[in-house]
Amino acid sequence: MKDAFGLPQSLLVLGGTSEIALATARRLIARRTRTVWLAGRPSPALEEAAGQLRGLGADVHTVAFDALDPASHEAVLGKVFAEGDIDLVLLAFGLLGDQARDEREPEAAVRVAQTNYTGAVSAGLVCARSLQSQGHGSLVVMSSVAGERARRANFIYGSSKAGLDAFAQGLGDALHGTGVHVMVVRPGFVRTRMTAGLPEAPLATTPEAVATAVELGLRRRSETVWVPGALRVVMAALRHLPRGVFRRLPI
Repeated sequence: MKDAFGLPQSLLVLGGTSEIALATARRLIARRTRTVWLAGRPSPALEEAAGQLRGLGADVHTVAFDALDPASHEAVLGKVFAEGDIDLVLLAFGLLGDQARDEREPEAAVRVAQTNYTGAVSAGLVCARSLQSQGHGSLVVMSSVAGERARRANFIYGSSKAGLDAFAQGLGDALHGTGVHVMVVRPGFVRTRMTAGLPEAPLATTPEAVATAVELGLRRRSETVWVPGALRVVMAALRHLPRGVFRRLPI
């Protein structure tokens, strides 16, 4: 069960090799978390991540999970919840894609959408139902400021995150009063392997900073977390710019 500060004893990570998710897991293990499930495609990277977390003192398990195989989600995730209550589910998988290539190759664009949105809807609903059956728990969904307003430079990725963000907000409303807490996290540009080689955006942040914000959000029972916090104001301004002006911005 979570403690008085909202921090979990048990954690399920969907996207077990995500740098943001692993930074969050390390931070939570340092506080209170003792059992971790890392769900992702079987790989040496997944096993390495599990080993690193075990070195911090956690009981860590890996589970084969594929966001692109929604038909398997209920069985795969159901087995995790059958092992015992899960206090926190961190939905952190995602695919950035390559905008230029994805515009030329619709199948590649569909893969981005299916990973970031369809897969997340499936896994999110499965986990939400299990958390509701427990009567407690949190679902933290890694969204992005890219979903606030589609930009020419990454509108395929941004549109998938917009869908995910709206879904997570609606799910949070649906679960209100059930004992299940949904928190949407909207980071800006995060320095990770996924963004390596890309031009760095203003207010860039790190996985560790996102992890700190997630912990604070859990303690406060926040529904939305911006990382860094200044992005809330920036995006509020960008969201209301006339389209003709927004189109000319170098973003």
